[in-house]
Amino acid sequence: MIFNEKNCIYLQIADYICEQILSGTWKPGDRALSLRELAVMMEVNPNTTMRTYDFLEKSGIVYNKRGIGYFFTGDAVEKIHEFRKQHFVDEELPVVFKNMHLLGITMEEIEQLFQKYLSNNE
Repeated sequence: MIFNEKNCIYLQIADYICEQILSGTWKPGDRALSLRELAVMMEVNPNTTMRTYDFLEKSGIVYNKRGIGYFFTGDAVEKIHEFRKQHFVDEELPVVFKNMHLLGITMEEIEQLFQKYLSNNE
């Protein structure tokens, strides 16, 4: 995996895991990769993957069965949607609104562009 400089590596790995769950590659209830397996796959230190799983556990996306490993929660998809939606509203949307204001883009224009996007991607 190629990491960017903008975000912490453990958060980028967490995002990758969430994408795998949302795409259906990894399913709720499945056993997650072990710390070492994930570290080898991502080419990072196992401490980094431990931080990733700690973050995902606090977010309600994985849980730990002592001595067995980590598993994806039954409501992992819903938790990911909640987390990503809140991140979008808190972090990304204010930037979009600022640019809309600076560029004089109206909500009507955004609605038209969004409808066009939806029709092209269905």
